[in-house]
Amino acid sequence: MQPWLNFYEEFLKFSRFSGGTRMFSSHAGLALLISAALLAPPAFASNVHRSPASGRVSSSHSHTQGRHRSRRVRGQQAIEPERVTQIQQALIREHYLNGETNGKWDATTVAAMQKYQADHGWQTKLMPDSRALKNLGLGPDYSGAINANGASFAAPPPPSDTSPSQVAGFAAASGVKQ
Repeated sequence: MQPWLNFYEEFLKFSRFSGGTRMFSSHAGLALLISAALLAPPAFASNVHRSPASGRVSSSHSHTQGRHRSRRVRGQQAIEPERVTQIQQALIREHYLNGETNGKWDATTVAAMQKYQADHGWQTKLMPDSRALKNLGLGPDYSGAINANGASFAAPPPPSDTSPSQVAGFAAASGVKQ
């Protein structure tokens, strides 16, 4: 016999001796006891089950292990041959690469780019650094930009091109005494 049935029989004996006023509470107690007995086993049950084919124990989360999501590749994966040719021409011009351009991002081109970046104090990863490309004259072309009409992309004149009278005028306007 189940232990909770023994408890219920004792509970009924007690309720009979205490009078008829406990009849309603004994039914409520019985309902509560049966509910607890029916709900307790699922609450303590685990999610571990045996697979009939393999005999191994697996958790309820194991079915997600079978699904493999393909990783979406992000970013640039390879350099276009035309761009490699431009980079090789710039490295030849700067005396970091010898020979002819071939449009292939090969070990010789990688070594030349790494040397160029190291000589300028930049990181030496395999893909070229944006600062290296700009310094080689291969940066972005803004000539087709909306605000490029009539703009000059030439470097500003060096400070020595400023006339002494202009420098005196700037100093006077700023209130700085020389």
